[in-house]
Amino acid sequence: MDFALDSGNTAWLLMSTALVLFMTPGLALFYGGMVRGKNVLAMLMQNIFAMGILAILWAVVVFSLVFGNSGDGGFIGNFDYLLLNNVGIGGSPEGFFEFLTIPFILFCAYQMTFAIITPALITGATADRLKFAGYATFIAVWLVLVYAPVAHMVFAGGWLAKMGALDFAGGTVVHINAGAAALAAILVVGKRKGYPHEPMHPHSLPFTVLGTGILWFGWAGFNAGSALAADGIAAQALINTILAPAAAMLGWLLVEKIKHGYATTLGAASGAVAGLVAITPCAGFVGGMSPIYIGFGAGVICYLALGLKSKFRFDDSLDVIAVHLVGGLFGAIVLGLFADEAINAAVANPGLFMGGGTDLLQDQIVASLVTLVYAFTVSYIIAKVIQTTIGLRATDEQQDVGLDQSLHAETAYSN
Repeated sequence: MDFALDSGNTAWLLMSTALVLFMTPGLALFYGGMVRGKNVLAMLMQNIFAMGILAILWAVVVFSLVFGNSGDGGFIGNFDYLLLNNVGIGGSPEGFFEFLTIPFILFCAYQMTFAIITPALITGATADRLKFAGYATFIAVWLVLVYAPVAHMVFAGGWLAKMGALDFAGGTVVHINAGAAALAAILVVGKRKGYPHEPMHPHSLPFTVLGTGILWFGWAGFNAGSALAADGIAAQALINTILAPAAAMLGWLLVEKIKHGYATTLGAASGAVAGLVAITPCAGFVGGMSPIYIGFGAGVICYLALGLKSKFRFDDSLDVIAVHLVGGLFGAIVLGLFADEAINAAVANPGLFMGGGTDLLQDQIVASLVTLVYAFTVSYIIAKVIQTTIGLRATDEQQDVGLDQSLHAETAYSN
């Protein structure tokens, strides 16, 4: 099949790539505002550093491991694209990508931005207590051993995709994957020094609100860009990316108001992000009022999931488990209820509420559980090995001084 470049689709994916890349600095601000002032630069550094090391790893080997051909429904790709070999400005050399109307190198760049932000999400759970060298090693190894297989199985025609599971923009690949890894990492490194007895309030909620805005803005490229074309599916994904977080914000704040008597700025920001997480796997597969139902449900459920850390006594510093793991599970599974073949012909089995049976719902549950178990198990092993060798957790003294000064010899604010 001859490659036919579409300039409109190419322009949209160029823009989407930039939008998604911008999400990582947005995430840095979102998380940075929620940590204590003595650790804000360390949080910003962990996120910005991800843009450096993970981009290089992606180009060298991980793109090939994700999108290299593994045969009929495999687990991980081959080395056909090692060192960006065969990745050029024309079309893809393999049949799986014949549908592309954008340069293959642009597809590589777009997918790179997903690989950058996914490990960065983990930093919210482990905030205030990671050694920088241990963190750098963890995300580098994690990208190869965890992200690459899961992304291949879902995004590149691997086992889970072959089974029939759907994931438009990363409910399993990004959010369940990162959320499960975050849970594993915090179980290895333990609680922050002083948690939960010492107050650890956010030092700058304006940072967090600004970060929320940047994330929401960039998520347009994350979800609508995943159509890989400037078409009706992209338009549907775009409006869903507005409606779902709007509804989730309202759901979160409603429950917060009922339980505590007030609605908070942090709650509004967290609720919006929960809705963005939940709509991600569904964005190009649902329409009508479905994104509002999904978003509102995510806002309520993710807020209630905040209680998990007190019940199970783990220290998830910035609520990555409640927002990304629970929100990702919720979005991936309810896609089995709301997927609509009238929105996207790729929906072979409509959702249960759209006149279909339970086939897709079963596939979504299986894919979610496989991702959760695999990501948690391998992430735990990686974290444990790093902790017992070079160390993953900062010392109590470093935490007392603050990671900005003790690890980076810098301070965000002068006294």
